[in-house]
Amino acid sequence: MDAPVSVPRRVFPPYFLIRLSKKWTLSIRRVEETTMNHELLAILEYIEQERGVSKDQLIDAVEKALLTASRKSIHPANELEVKIDRKSGDIRAWALLEVVAENPNNDQILLETARERMPDVQLGEKIRWEVTPKDFGRIAAQTAKQAILQQIRKAEKEIVRDEFADKVGQIVNGTVRRFDAGSIIVDLQKSEGILASRDKVPGEQYMPGDRINALLVKVDINVAGPSLILSRTSPQFIRRLLEREVSEIHDGVVEIVAIARDPGVRTKIAVRSNDPRIDPVGACVGMRGMRIKNITNELGGERVDVINYSDDIEEYVANALHPAKAEQITVNSANKVVTFLVTPENSRLAFGKKAQNVKLAQKLTGWKIDIKAVEEPEAEESFDEKKNRVTEDLSAQLGIPVKDAEILVNNGFLSIDGLKAVQVADLEAIEGLAPETVSTILEKLAKQNGADSSL
Repeated sequence: MDAPVSVPRRVFPPYFLIRLSKKWTLSIRRVEETTMNHELLAILEYIEQERGVSKDQLIDAVEKALLTASRKSIHPANELEVKIDRKSGDIRAWALLEVVAENPNNDQILLETARERMPDVQLGEKIRWEVTPKDFGRIAAQTAKQAILQQIRKAEKEIVRDEFADKVGQIVNGTVRRFDAGSIIVDLQKSEGILASRDKVPGEQYMPGDRINALLVKVDINVAGPSLILSRTSPQFIRRLLEREVSEIHDGVVEIVAIARDPGVRTKIAVRSNDPRIDPVGACVGMRGMRIKNITNELGGERVDVINYSDDIEEYVANALHPAKAEQITVNSANKVVTFLVTPENSRLAFGKKAQNVKLAQKLTGWKIDIKAVEEPEAEESFDEKKNRVTEDLSAQLGIPVKDAEILVNNGFLSIDGLKAVQVADLEAIEGLAPETVSTILEKLAKQNGADSSL
């Protein structure tokens, strides 16, 4: 066997090209069987030195890949092994075969043949028989390349995991690098993060090179592509922004009790103070509203409501439904239902656009909130009965289906008079209301306004 050829460190082997980039890809331009072994060792030593990936680890990966990729070309036996000599780089293959006298199968060898190499072998013995193909160098070249690349990627992902494991749940800052199928790939200097479309705030637009803040949700080294999973829609992102912006929260003087969020639209935050001298809402809002304004700007204009938490559920619900004011609040503790009695003027405020205010209030408090109009005759007519009556009346007056009238009622529009002041855009934004229904309503309102002006 020829003596190993020494290849200087940090010198590219003659038949390999290593391209150093942020991805550290390795490509094999040309391999000749006579030099493959020495060059493979050289490349592995180079990677070990430059990337910190163990040469033995890489060799093990290449051996496994070679066995899998070239099993058919080596030998049909079931028990095979491929080994790379750690010193010379020689790649050899062996099969474990049983010595028989005649009619050998794939896992057997004739006694006569076996004794050509092993004169003392006996029938029934299992021997380790070399089955290295003559062209194994060429077979190994491409396989080695892929195995090495996979091992490098694996090592890189493990480095990323170790680097960012303690940053999960924290805000990271990066640069928008590119876009991939609706997701944003973010350059975090030492690695890449992915901000999936579902984790982006609706309406936000970015360009390559833009700076971006996001919550590091997870480090997943088992997925293809970036391992750092980011989010800007998580309520936890709001929490971290507040901790960064409000020193009282960071210091533990003010505590965030609960967060309810509709990303890109509105967020409600319940806070309390551990120091009676500190107003928790005032601390979060800041002088002239600057602290909360900074958070709103970071969120692209998303409305942020900060309210006082209270152990008294009546007070807590009232705070959560702000700016709506209640005439009366009734609590059903057994079913965790709060009935919020309001005037017609406060009904729309209580519900909010697309019933958003009441939905967020329910999520924030963990209680179901039932909003009722103050003038309803509770003793004579139940809430459901009145709702059905109002719905039917509105359907008849507007000439629209009952189901569409019910949508209007659920959004706080109980009469034609209540609809006259609504903006067209607000009406069009009501979820579930078909465009043709909106047109019908607008025509009816126009006729009604014309009739009123002629009086």
